[in-house]
Amino acid sequence: MVNESLSILDLVINASAVVQAVMAILVLASLVSWIMIFQRWFTLAGISRNAIQFENDFWSGEKDLRQLYFELADHAHSSVGIESIFSSGFKEFTRSKQEGLDAERVMENVQRAMRVALSREEERLETHLPFLATVGSTSPYVGLFGTVWGIMNSFRGLATANQVSLAVVAPGISEALVATAIGLFAAIPAVIAYNRFSAQVEVIMNRFEAFTEEFSSILHRSILES
Repeated sequence: MVNESLSILDLVINASAVVQAVMAILVLASLVSWIMIFQRWFTLAGISRNAIQFENDFWSGEKDLRQLYFELADHAHSSVGIESIFSSGFKEFTRSKQEGLDAERVMENVQRAMRVALSREEERLETHLPFLATVGSTSPYVGLFGTVWGIMNSFRGLATANQVSLAVVAPGISEALVATAIGLFAAIPAVIAYNRFSAQVEVIMNRFEAFTEEFSSILHRSILES
């Protein structure tokens, strides 16, 4: 006699070992994705907020470049984003000038230092995004594998069934479809978050690159005027 209870929990508990393993992998991927989503959300928001605050201080004219640099140097371990780019550029600018290099060599060194810092910040901004992209692109297929396996087992069970009816295969097909549902549940938030964060990273990087160009121009004018 077929059990009439077809709750989600019953379907998961009574699923085959392979389908249960697929469900467990997808649930774990979903949990990790949500942790990374919240972590990226707060991190990118903090970097954007710090960039706006630093640029306001930078362009206000209330502090000169050396003062800004020494203020950041006091907490260099926590300098990220645009602050790190500024510190790297100004540190190299000061060092190159002290070595008596000509203006062209000084600016080459400064721009190289800021490019390295810019690349490092881009890597920091894109942390966890590849994982979200992987979950978003593969979870539906992993869930589909569980579905195919469950349906295959259901139809294999028909060979030994005395009576062939929908009630016989319904539990197996239902548990198989749960795997697809969990796969979509894991994939959809990951895809949305990846697209959202990728766009946000692009905006932040454009801001950093614009600042790098403007800061390079300021330092170049400073050399010519000195």
